[in-house]
Amino acid sequence: MHPLSRRIGDVLDLDPSGRAIEYNGHWHTWGQLAKMSRQIAKAVQPGAHVGILLRNTPAHVASLLGVLSAGGCVVVINPSRGDERIKADIAALDLPVIVGTSDDITQLAQPGECTTVVTIGDDSVQVRPGAPSVPGSVTVAVRMLTSGTTGPPKRVDLTYDMLAVSVIGTDFTAAPAPAAVSGSVAIVNAPLVHIGGVYRVLQCICEARPFVLLPRFELGSWAEAVRRYSPKAVSLVPAALRMVLHSELGPDDLAGVRAVTSGTAPLSAEDADAFTEKFGIPVLTSYAATEFGGGVAGWTLADHRRYWQSKRGSVGRATLGAELRVVSDDGTPLGPDQQGLLEVKPGQLGPDAQWVRTTDLARIDADGFVWILGRADQAIIRGGFKVLPDDVRAAVESHPAVLGAAVVGRPDERLGETPVAMVELREGETVTDAELTDYLRNRLAPYEIPSEIAIVKSIPRTPSGKADLTAVRQHFTGRER
Repeated sequence: MHPLSRRIGDVLDLDPSGRAIEYNGHWHTWGQLAKMSRQIAKAVQPGAHVGILLRNTPAHVASLLGVLSAGGCVVVINPSRGDERIKADIAALDLPVIVGTSDDITQLAQPGECTTVVTIGDDSVQVRPGAPSVPGSVTVAVRMLTSGTTGPPKRVDLTYDMLAVSVIGTDFTAAPAPAAVSGSVAIVNAPLVHIGGVYRVLQCICEARPFVLLPRFELGSWAEAVRRYSPKAVSLVPAALRMVLHSELGPDDLAGVRAVTSGTAPLSAEDADAFTEKFGIPVLTSYAATEFGGGVAGWTLADHRRYWQSKRGSVGRATLGAELRVVSDDGTPLGPDQQGLLEVKPGQLGPDAQWVRTTDLARIDADGFVWILGRADQAIIRGGFKVLPDDVRAAVESHPAVLGAAVVGRPDERLGETPVAMVELREGETVTDAELTDYLRNRLAPYEIPSEIAIVKSIPRTPSGKADLTAVRQHFTGRER
């Protein structure tokens, strides 16, 4: 049995009558969670690929834990992609085991007689056995969907070792399980169909920490949970952090919170500073990717106290045993503060990891702090000038009326491409596209100013909270100009 599977089982047995997950105002116990997960585990052979239409509910958490306890591989299926695409995805996967609600099974999965079907309810599990399967290798824990910001989501294999390093630590083979359930309560608002949600749930389970599970980030329910349980740390993607920043919430609402962690998408130093000024709480940004199974760089509280003023805007330093470097296009390593492509040796891949080249432009200073400058594959070449969308987005979002922005390139017959921006305003604020353009003239070079700004009610986003750049691009290119 893998140490991650063992840790899950050990924690589930610590306090069967104790509080484990609060959902919609009701607490589910560790014993209830253990019972459901073990019923599901009985239907899973080690190494078997198990499709789960994952939602943020206790039953789906139990399903995730059950498959991992059995040494199976969770194949993540996003139940929000539209019925026809979900049906096609499931048919193409041809899974031996599938887990879902009764509606999922009857409307979306349409399993064959050979498929083992696990139907889950609020506190019930029903198994319809399929064809017997042969145990396989216990290597891949989760086939995780990427966020799909720039195209269709793809699946990335995350091994048991990768997840164990991320949620237990580099010494996961020897690290002892907690002796008792934690007295503090965490909040999980990231979706389980994204690596952030899986990471947060497994982290809470491996630390024996009860948690409030939110179906999605919603300001009111999130703030109520923070007020009720005063967690020492909370996690907010940049879009959610900006919602909190520009809300009516004040320092008393976040009393007890000592740090906010933020990742998945770029967060400007200005927003981080504004959050700290308003609430008195440092924002610890990080850098992660689904392919790495978690984070590879981030801020600690100690680093924030010592370095933030001189390193603001950085995503921090290497974490979890990762190594980072910047290289030129031909792969030549570059020195401190030189701009190039970021390469990573993720600690999650072990001591024999190879360098993985990302598509992110970055620089690393002499102290090891990393600045992400933008995506090389999203750079817009406007008449020979390079425009980084993140620079333009940050400038647009610095306007006091703007809640969020997304910037993409649009084909142009004369210039090749021009930047265009979709903008979401703060509640109750008004500003015109012409006013925004004038605002940007003193903040961007002329070639960086968007050729069109579309003000919309809400920016389309992926489950992880990132702007859905494919949908944004279609908004500008899928209609007559």
